[in-house]
Amino acid sequence: MLAGRIAVVTGGAQGLGEAISLRFAREGCDVVVADIRGEAAESVAARIAIETGRRARGLRVDVTREDDVRALFDTTEAEIGPVDIAIANAAILIAEPIAEADAAKWRAVIEVNLVGNFLTFKHACRVMMPRRRGCLLQVNSKSGKKGSAANSAYAASKFGGIGLVQSVALEMAPHGIRCNAVCPGNLLDSPLWTDPEHGLFAQYLRAGKVPGARTVEDVRRAYLAQVPLGRGCTYEDVCNVLVFLASDAASYMTGQAINVTGGQEMR
Repeated sequence: MLAGRIAVVTGGAQGLGEAISLRFAREGCDVVVADIRGEAAESVAARIAIETGRRARGLRVDVTREDDVRALFDTTEAEIGPVDIAIANAAILIAEPIAEADAAKWRAVIEVNLVGNFLTFKHACRVMMPRRRGCLLQVNSKSGKKGSAANSAYAASKFGGIGLVQSVALEMAPHGIRCNAVCPGNLLDSPLWTDPEHGLFAQYLRAGKVPGARTVEDVRRAYLAQVPLGRGCTYEDVCNVLVFLASDAASYMTGQAINVTGGQEMR
């Protein structure tokens, strides 16, 4: 669906970002994988080139540093070609009860998840505007639609992200640039959730996010019970919607935040 286009993916070297990078390459894109883990970004790019035959480049990028983000788009334009699609995916999550939350950690979540999105969109717009075309995509969350106990920094960053998407969509519409978000549900089988120390099951158990939970399995069961369709979200579920939004089939869509939650969020 995206043959011959060039996509930049932030946070593209692991988890959902890696899946997005690979899927967009399989849909015909040349892909620049941007991640704070530079070696991992290069490894994913090498895998893309081998498995899909598309051009791919891995770059170390800290999305909270404007010089890094500016260089990401300048390098892509100079070495790969004009950017058609920019996907703001890089994000972190630190779950803490509000009365115990560390202010520095709270700010760090906002810096990566919100300021990082702003810088990605800023420099994508900078290179896209002269061509009067382009597609901006944001990986948001169901936490961008509804508050999240013991998770205020993440929810605040994601609520702000939807405001950013709507504002950019309004400003860029006269320039032929669309901006949309995808709000995934819980990727319960991904390392984001299952990592034994830093995964969300472990974080949420420590933070007391699920009352009465004694084990990570208790947390998992509680989250699965919230989904009307009865299963966790998958990378494929998210990528299917991102590919559609990037395609010409979505040419009349901008400023939207599309839920991919199995019915858990319907607003």
